[in-house]
Amino acid sequence: MFNDLSRMGKYLGQAARMLVGMPDYDTYVEHMKSKHPDKPVMSYKEFFRERQEARYGGGGKGRPIRCC
Repeated sequence: MFNDLSRMGKYLGQAARMLVGMPDYDTYVEHMKSKHPDKPVMSYKEFFRERQEARYGGGGKGRPIRCC
């Protein structure tokens, strides 16, 4: 029973992150290891920052990150 609850919690969390535009890091790691084993895997911090910049636009060159 707890296995099913744990799995359900993982999928609900994954769905919630996708709803707000934040892909799941574990899924990214699995993808990189299976499809691109020769390429380095970003750390969670790098992954989070890259996804934020992709969604909201990177500040770069002293500009703040903004959504509009």
